[in-house]
Amino acid sequence: MRWLIALPFRLFWKLSFGQKLVVLVCAPLLAINGAVAFFGSSVVFPLSPFFLQEKVFALKTYAKHRPVCALTGHGDLETLANQAERKHGLPRGLMWAIVQTESGARPHRISFAGAMGPAQLMPGTAALMGISDPFDPHEAVDAGARYLKQQLDRFGDVTLAVAAYNAGPGAVHGAVPRNGETEHYVAKVMRTFSGTRLR
Repeated sequence: MRWLIALPFRLFWKLSFGQKLVVLVCAPLLAINGAVAFFGSSVVFPLSPFFLQEKVFALKTYAKHRPVCALTGHGDLETLANQAERKHGLPRGLMWAIVQTESGARPHRISFAGAMGPAQLMPGTAALMGISDPFDPHEAVDAGARYLKQQLDRFGDVTLAVAAYNAGPGAVHGAVPRNGETEHYVAKVMRTFSGTRLR
């Protein structure tokens, strides 16, 4: 068994200086992105150098959360979304549409950018909303609904509020940003929202 552990180190020392440098640069990227893909059920380019700090934060937060939820489980996300909508005065079905679009209703989702949990809160947004565990559906869905309500109050329009939830309020200037992501995100949320209201 010892030889198996020692083998990667022996192979590493046989590499040229340039090859060692490539391994030292690539190994952390592969480890971080691979962990996000595996634990966060995400598609992430293995050598992506973007959002590393957010991804590491998300992975640490996930590691703290996982033992707790293994014992306690999670509530029904649709029920939690409906409760949050009523509590914060959101249109019926809107937060549930956000949760479905953001995370596919998966409590442990981590995005390629390090957004966490069912409401896909970035570390800064989670801190702003005062929650300690973005993977806890009770905390996360309520915080997501509060954040969405803030955007709705600010913009006075559901479509713009949804755009601000995705791109940040600073990116919304009277119209849905055309950045290659937000316009598709808003269309998907609004389709899901319309379908939810018809039920």
